[in-house]
Amino acid sequence: MRWNELSERQQGLLLVAVSAEFALTATAAVDLWFRPRDEVRGRKELWWLGIFVQPIGPVAYLMCGRRSRCGR
Repeated sequence: MRWNELSERQQGLLLVAVSAEFALTATAAVDLWFRPRDEVRGRKELWWLGIFVQPIGPVAYLMCGRRSRCGR
């Protein structure tokens, strides 16, 4: 299906979904880049691959891949 074949509502929903995916992936990538290795659960190299598996990867990293900084 082509963009001009979608209704305005479908186009809007698609833009929102793509924007959310991009924001989540960018947030996960920046966090992973700057987070020290000892504050990441598992291997950073694997998380780099994982965050680009859409839509689960970035969410999984942000929820499970980071060690808590609480109590430091």
